[in-house]
Amino acid sequence: MTTSQTQPSDQQLTRMLSLRHIMFIALGSAIGTGLFYGSASAIQAAGPSVVLAYMIGGAAVFMVMRAMGELALAHPVAGAFSEYATRYLGPWAGFVTGWSYALEMALVAIADVSAFAIYMQFWFPGTPSWIWIVSVLLILLAVNLTKVKAFGETEFWFTLIKVSAIIAMICGGLALLLLGIHTHTEVAPSVTNLWALPDAAHGGGGTQGGFFANGWQGFLACFTVVMFAFGGIETIGIAAGEAKNPRVSIPKAIRTVPFRILLFYVLTLSIIMSLYPWYSVSKSNSPFVQIFSSLGVPFAADILNAVIITAAISALNADVYGAGRMLYGLAQQGLAPRAFSRLSKNGAPWMTTIMMVLVLAVGVIMNALFEDAFVVVASLATFATVLVWVMILLSHIAYKRGGHDTQVQPVRLPLWASYAALAFMLAVVVLFAFFEDTRLALVTGLVWCLLLGAYYAFAVRGSAGASSAQSLKS
Repeated sequence: MTTSQTQPSDQQLTRMLSLRHIMFIALGSAIGTGLFYGSASAIQAAGPSVVLAYMIGGAAVFMVMRAMGELALAHPVAGAFSEYATRYLGPWAGFVTGWSYALEMALVAIADVSAFAIYMQFWFPGTPSWIWIVSVLLILLAVNLTKVKAFGETEFWFTLIKVSAIIAMICGGLALLLLGIHTHTEVAPSVTNLWALPDAAHGGGGTQGGFFANGWQGFLACFTVVMFAFGGIETIGIAAGEAKNPRVSIPKAIRTVPFRILLFYVLTLSIIMSLYPWYSVSKSNSPFVQIFSSLGVPFAADILNAVIITAAISALNADVYGAGRMLYGLAQQGLAPRAFSRLSKNGAPWMTTIMMVLVLAVGVIMNALFEDAFVVVASLATFATVLVWVMILLSHIAYKRGGHDTQVQPVRLPLWASYAALAFMLAVVVLFAFFEDTRLALVTGLVWCLLLGAYYAFAVRGSAGASSAQSLKS
């Protein structure tokens, strides 16, 4: 069924994202609440060794990105890694990958939209949360139902604000270190705080102290938080389907991943823990607030709140975009309702956008009604993120082993590196079972996989096989 507002389902997405858009989408995908607030939890779990965890986790994610980049350049399509999985592993793999990514984006978006309402309470205490939730959902509809260029421009300016805030924090933190200004009541600012051994009087009681302040157990525990922080970085692969020149923009965006990890996480957290001993970084407050307050910046909390709100809206925008394009790709393969492939006059998959906004509205209600809903949401999102990365690596391994890499791509990953990254991701999944806070992620994630497998076997397999085969021949 078509309307005057839609075009036939065989129409394709338009390629309107420029190099500037792709580069800033890549930058923005690494910056969110996981950095501004979630980093405090990782610091408390591992102490200074969290910077090593971000370097190790970042190296594994970089391998995933190079694997995805090689596949994206061979097949720059809207369904991205779902279509790669379908092509090289089978329709069942594309079904699991695509719907798991859509679930990941929906769950993260639910958490972000709930957080947005909380952030607005800082300036407007006592106002009903639904006012802010409805307002941001309308903004998302407006951006994602217009031409994709509007999404690229929105992400460009939002990311510019976030990056500027981080650079300002880094410069301010370095100034405090060089000038030796005390930001802690008893401990002087110094890089030695990254490996110093605090005594009980200074908050070090009950820990081993030093670089591995909470031992190897704390170091391993922080990896689940670290990997969650990198979630969403694969949106670059989705954007390849609408990039003007993917063979130029995608490789450049992927090559910036190591720089982003070193700048946004390793350098930023090293400065924070040099100024403030790791045990004084509280989960109840963002490390960025402490930096800005120590610099004597007027209205530091207001500035940070504005940046956090910008980060939340940017993340929500990317979540709706990524999930919508993924569902569009699934529909093109026959792995989702055909209605999801309908495009508006602006070339946007309007059905998937409206569905995502409705899911967000229902999710926010559930999050408000059930006290532990956020824990479940975060746990499932973490598992779904790692599952998608595993499927990308498996698709790349099948691509390389099958001899399909006949064309030399600007971005390549050796087969051994794919196996190494895959082993690391599987180890992270195993870690979920050893810690109480993440065990729920493993259980709920396995249940999700079983439900997807059962639904595919009984309701999708017959029709999807023929549709996917036809789609991949084209």
